[in-house]
Amino acid sequence: MHQDYIQPNEWSIVEEGFDKQRVKSSESLFSIGNGAMGQRANFEEDYSGATFQGSYIAGVYYPDKTRVGWWKNGYPEYFAKVLNAPNWIGIHVEVNGAILDLNTCEVHDFRRELNMKEGWYQRTFRAILPNGIEVKISSTRLLSLRFDEVGAIQYDITPMSSEVLLTVTPYVDAGITNEDTNWDDTFWEVLQVQRNGDQASVTTRTMKTDFYVCTGMTNSFYVNGVHQELEAEVHQREDCIGLKYTMEVAQGDTFRVEKFGGYTVSLNHTKDQVAKRSRELLLKISEIGFSELLDIQKEEWAAVWEMADITIDGDVKAQQGIRFNIFQLNQTYLGKDARLNIGPKGFTGEKYGGSTYWDTEAYCLPFYMATKDHKVARNLLTYRYHHLEKAIENAAKLGFTNGAALYPMVTMNGEECHNEWEITFEEIHRNGAMVFAIYNYVRYTGDYSYIPEKGLEVMIAIARFWHQRATFSEEKEKYVILGVTGPNEYENNINNNHYTNYLAKWCIEYCLESIERVRKEHPQDSDRIWKKTGITIDELSEWSDVAGKMFFPYSEKYQVYLQQDGFLDKELKTVDQLPFEQRPINQQWSWDRILRSPYIKQADTLQGMYMFEDQYTRDELERHFDFYEPYTVHESSLSPCVHSILASKLNRITQAYTFYLRTSRLDLDDYNKEVEEGCHITSMAGTWMSIVEGFAGMRVAKDKLSFYPRIPEQWKGYSFKVNFRGTILKVSVNHEKTTFNIEKGEPLTVILKNQEINVAEGEKSFV
Repeated sequence: MHQDYIQPNEWSIVEEGFDKQRVKSSESLFSIGNGAMGQRANFEEDYSGATFQGSYIAGVYYPDKTRVGWWKNGYPEYFAKVLNAPNWIGIHVEVNGAILDLNTCEVHDFRRELNMKEGWYQRTFRAILPNGIEVKISSTRLLSLRFDEVGAIQYDITPMSSEVLLTVTPYVDAGITNEDTNWDDTFWEVLQVQRNGDQASVTTRTMKTDFYVCTGMTNSFYVNGVHQELEAEVHQREDCIGLKYTMEVAQGDTFRVEKFGGYTVSLNHTKDQVAKRSRELLLKISEIGFSELLDIQKEEWAAVWEMADITIDGDVKAQQGIRFNIFQLNQTYLGKDARLNIGPKGFTGEKYGGSTYWDTEAYCLPFYMATKDHKVARNLLTYRYHHLEKAIENAAKLGFTNGAALYPMVTMNGEECHNEWEITFEEIHRNGAMVFAIYNYVRYTGDYSYIPEKGLEVMIAIARFWHQRATFSEEKEKYVILGVTGPNEYENNINNNHYTNYLAKWCIEYCLESIERVRKEHPQDSDRIWKKTGITIDELSEWSDVAGKMFFPYSEKYQVYLQQDGFLDKELKTVDQLPFEQRPINQQWSWDRILRSPYIKQADTLQGMYMFEDQYTRDELERHFDFYEPYTVHESSLSPCVHSILASKLNRITQAYTFYLRTSRLDLDDYNKEVEEGCHITSMAGTWMSIVEGFAGMRVAKDKLSFYPRIPEQWKGYSFKVNFRGTILKVSVNHEKTTFNIEKGEPLTVILKNQEINVAEGEKSFV
């Protein structure tokens, strides 16, 4: 059974009642971020119970030395990890000498809310401390979108039972560690601990990668809204500093701490200026004050939602799910900095090292293309272009030559840092996602300039990889690709994975087509690229031969392409024959048993049919869906969304809706029983796709936007906006009609249910 404690609410994530067993899960679900930094929803006050403390800074990482039992040639030496950064939110609270700690207090009326519309997180509760004193607490926190190096906390303490002697000690703590360190290395070196009035900071640098970070705080105090001048007592050690304030507070009076904190980083400032910049910034923010900062936050999030929101009428849980997904995507990445990318857990946890996967290209790019300026999506492509030389180095370590590139499965700086052999060496389909993202970007934005400027160099290096990775089979008189792992990671070291082979063929053909177009339309770029890459006519001919003779295993009996050569050799028992108590199989079964089973972790052959659906007839799509979905256990976060989109395409709306709910509420309802490790950020883009590409049927066809809208019976209607080549189009669907409204930009010709229609500014409805 999945969890069910998050209250249904269209704009907020709400938890009522305190349960120690839910603390780590809620720390993930109530996480906040602003694209430059983020943090789990840890308590400001002490908590001695089970907790996963985590604060993270975008782009700051450490190359943790690989730890494996059996070293293999070609393994990466390091696994780059996002670092658990110094903690600036802490406020130690004592009431008449008793520590406020929800693990030791009696807790009443506990409520927390993540307000997604306005971008703030709040907790309220009453606590009876071990000494019998009762206090009421209200804490509101935000990470500023406009001033993305700072966050703010408004922390209210109200004695309920008597006058009290209250002691609060706001602090900055750099004595933190990662949950997933391989060798218990010290990731941070403390350089300086400083105090300046009500400000304090700790300046640190990362070992090996040499990032300088100043973690600062400043504090101010109020009683019933009246500012208080209090003297601080400094509590300092080599990696932590706290400022202790003491005051008598009458029963019923509210003592407020306004704490501003955050990170200044050498990514954005010179190393010798991070501490100075922190002091200046915190002074500026404290002068603005919490109330105005919150108003600014509401404005910034209103602007995000104006473009990114999807409304669903008549289904609160579905509405809450999609907004949670959109909110977390925007908390993780706003597209401002081409040096940054999107980690699978965002700022909500440390699993997967916080590194970049193929999820960005396959799942996230469509969301950012449609909901932001196309430059944001171009930045994501540029990130990979900047890593091309590293991708060539990665391939060379595995024995590839002549500038062939293998993009990493996991990376921070372009260097492969994943060290499970069946992933590092075999899950090579990620290379195809890089090229598909370029194709998808050009198809949607119409911006072909990226290919001659940057993209074609990437495509050539990847085509070289596929050429060398394929083997000519004398027996089959075809090219085969051996020893791979497809998207279904429940099969390792298999041959001729359909998705991988198809991507290899398609990448080569698209590269050849692009080389010819660039030669004709951009001759100067063409000359530069030919000279830089050293490609030859003979080489192109060899590529063409590989693409033209690629092998695809096929079953005449079932009339389907086989996921891999040996799929039909398995004991073909469908998922509905699996006892419930054996699910999820990745937590119940041995790996040996999983590998021999027919069970599919996520869309594999169907992943390719989603990406290249125009290459298959509807009958083929239906036949493959009916064959593979019954074996799919959906134990990857990337699985339900693809199946939802395909089910919509096949007009199986009840099934599509079930998959949609699973992808949109994957974390809120903890389907995979792992949310305490962090949220599944990259798959959240798939939730957006489930509505826009799934129910609304949006595609680019004949260089135009095309729609084939459908609607679940549980919904009265839904609407969303897309930015298509500078025109903002609002699409609204209900059970009677589809309405288009151009809110900004030029008129569009769109295709609705295979009919071309012209849409000018204003609303236009069609049955």
